[in-house]
Amino acid sequence: MASTYNNLGIELQATGENAGTWGTKTNTNLDLIAETWGYISIDVASADVTLAMSSGSSSNARNYILEFTGTLAGNRVVNVPAQAGSPAANIEKGYLVVDKTNRSGSNYSLTFKVTSQTGVVLRALPQNKSSAPVTTFCYHNGTDIIDASKDVAISFTDGQYIADSNANELITFGVASSAVNEVKITNAATGTAGPIIAANGETNVNLQLKPAGSGIITVGTSSANATISSKGAHNLILSTNEGSASGTIEITDAANGDITISPNGTGVAKAVDAADATGAIKIAGKETMWVPASAMYGATTNGADAQQVETTATRPDMKVLDFDASTAEYAQFSVAFPKSWNAGTVTYQVYWTPGSTNTGNCIFGLQGVSCGDSDTIDVAYGTGVEVTDAGIGTVEDQQITSESGAVTISNAGDGEQTYFQLYRDAADGSDTFSADARVLGLRLFFTTDLANDA
Repeated sequence: MASTYNNLGIELQATGENAGTWGTKTNTNLDLIAETWGYISIDVASADVTLAMSSGSSSNARNYILEFTGTLAGNRVVNVPAQAGSPAANIEKGYLVVDKTNRSGSNYSLTFKVTSQTGVVLRALPQNKSSAPVTTFCYHNGTDIIDASKDVAISFTDGQYIADSNANELITFGVASSAVNEVKITNAATGTAGPIIAANGETNVNLQLKPAGSGIITVGTSSANATISSKGAHNLILSTNEGSASGTIEITDAANGDITISPNGTGVAKAVDAADATGAIKIAGKETMWVPASAMYGATTNGADAQQVETTATRPDMKVLDFDASTAEYAQFSVAFPKSWNAGTVTYQVYWTPGSTNTGNCIFGLQGVSCGDSDTIDVAYGTGVEVTDAGIGTVEDQQITSESGAVTISNAGDGEQTYFQLYRDAADGSDTFSADARVLGLRLFFTTDLANDA
């Protein structure tokens, strides 16, 4: 009876066969068996490759470890035969595939399969990576190549870890008895959505980030702002003690930086007190102060004339200051700004009413100076800033000027008394309103840089 060959092409010697060559045949078989655990490197850069399984002789498809190399110039396929031996039999064996191909800058694929079958498209590193190897455990089941790696569960005991290339701990695993919850990590396609690290298992499972000791949790990079946001249209909630009432929330800066709370659009920053009453949070920024004409006084020199004007009996009387049409006249008032004032510029609007049906332009101006403790009050006002408003031609109609430009207050400082002088620039040829302008009051705008006056 003649010798046969098994599905890996290894000779099965029949009784009485190979007299005088039995030892040589045996040594060849041992070499071929060793080859089934061997290694071979195959360049797949320029063309598809078909491996062979020859009976009784060394063959590249018999090796256990297959290393694929080269920079792919297109999609590549590595084929292995379906059968080997005599009589022919389906090959059944494992393969450890080490993909060292360079696919940087391309989307080329590498497929490992049985000839005429579909096989396995080998996993590759992202395009921005180089040729670092990706290892896949496969097996030939007699019909095609099967990827066994994706079905492998890696198990760790408590304290075991994944190490870096220097054998240092990179990720350490802890084990809870009878665990039902776990971390699920999901990668992402291109775009801003990004990968997901999520708690998984039961419903409503917390995800904990736990620094060691007094360590902190940091986000972002050293070269860009870090943003923490909720998903979709849902609220972002910061709480203490897992949502219980104990503990405080602190928002601090590292080195004299501002902390900004900026609602979107017309939104309002609010706080809720212990009685669940909603109140607005005081935010530093632009503030308004109303100064009525009754709080002003005509200057000793060229002072505006204070009047009380009746409209109709039992209807609003107007406390006004009449500013002449031909002579520059002045009215004064003083304020002590809150300590939260930034001692910067101010703007204003004049509220007034026409003394006649004239529709010409009326020019108002405002100037200011501050005086601190022990300062002389006998000091010049700063430069006036003017605003022009056209008379609407109806007596006793309300008029409001546009907001002025920035008024610089001389010697401005925190805690000082600030004197203002409002005037009508009647001598300016552009002031064409031919009657008294009756000032009802002034709306003063200033800026704070503190939340309160503490």
